Amino acid sequence: MRAKVEVEVNGAVDGGVRRVAVLGAECTGKSQLCQALALTLPGITFSEVLREWVAVEGRSPNAEEQFQLFARQQEVEEKAAIDARRAGYGWVICDSAPLMTAVYSVYYFSDDRLIKEAVAHHGGYAQTLVCADDIAWVPDPGQRDGEAVRRAVQTKLMEILRRYCPQAVWVDGLLGARLNRALEALTS
Repeated sequence: MRAKVEVEVNGAVDGGVRRVAVLGAECTGKSQLCQALALTLPGITFSEVLREWVAVEGRSPNAEEQFQLFARQQEVEEKAAIDARRAGYGWVICDSAPLMTAVYSVYYFSDDRLIKEAVAHHGGYAQTLVCADDIAWVPDPGQRDGEAVRRAVQTKLMEILRRYCPQAVWVDGLLGARLNRALEALTS
């Protein structure tokens, strides 16, 4: 069991709860990092909305369904913030964010209609962590499209972040190194 980390953050606070966006293309270790951060800080995390949607529907979303996913991500984040406040936690670690839905819309459908709203929403995070694509890609039938897609989506994400969120923090290496870098970013 990890000890609770006491931190001071100059960032967005929602009723005493700080939200951290953990971004990256498929199979970049987002979920593992979210779980490790939630245990260490402590805080609350939740399953990636897109992953759950694909598991239920048995397919990838189409262009118009991106708007539903975007709204659902916001709803789940808000519920997690309420749950964190009630439980006395100061953190919500967001396994992905509406910005990733917007990135996928640009990549798969050449549709940038969600970017403006995603960027506005993104201002509500205390920090943005970006998981590097330097870990082995692992097949997950029905969920993942392949290493080439991972690389292309990661490139598109980085283009958008350079423009709209240049302060995002890159985390790479194995989980321990990623966790240390993330904690350093959250406490500096």
